Amino acid sequence: MEERTLSELKDLILAAQSGDRQAFSQLVELYQSRVYGLAVHLTGNLEDANDLAQEAFIRAYRYIGSFRHESEFTTWLHRITVNTWINMSRKSRGVVVESLDQDWNDDTKVKREVAATTGDPLEEFENSEFKSMVRSALKEMTEEHRTVLVMRELYGYSYEEIAEATNTSLGTVKSRINRAKSQFRSTISSLAGKFGIHLPAESKQRG
Repeated sequence: MEERTLSELKDLILAAQSGDRQAFSQLVELYQSRVYGLAVHLTGNLEDANDLAQEAFIRAYRYIGSFRHESEFTTWLHRITVNTWINMSRKSRGVVVESLDQDWNDDTKVKREVAATTGDPLEEFENSEFKSMVRSALKEMTEEHRTVLVMRELYGYSYEEIAEATNTSLGTVKSRINRAKSQFRSTISSLAGKFGIHLPAESKQRG
């Protein structure tokens, strides 16, 4: 992502909010990798992730006027992506989709980013293998469990933020996350055994 100062980003967002399509296109270029990365984790495949990312940016363009500059723009885009995914999933199951004509403002702080690792070729290979197992484990989950686990573990959202974003109760969110973690650990352990990959005890007990 091209480096921009906070002032430059704010000016770009303000221009987009004033109807400047070129400014919004620049925002898409700046944030498309982050939105797409989240979309891949949510959908579990590249084709659906591409559709989700495109739809998320369409919604972002439509509702950018509701962004109040009280949070990181990335957080706001993440929230739209998650809500778009939930509504797309409901629509595919024939469930009535709630209107997206709402206040998309988010006063949460910026979420932690997953840092890229660097190391020797063997370490990179093992990291790649583990990422592949993670994707496989996530794909085996229900949409509800995958969504809350991705938001909690990969993007650092609080239980309260997840409940608000998914329009579910706090108790339901906690229950889904606990079940998702349990299923994830079980699936990862099974896949690791098949591929002969050793998981440290700390990794197995994480979460």
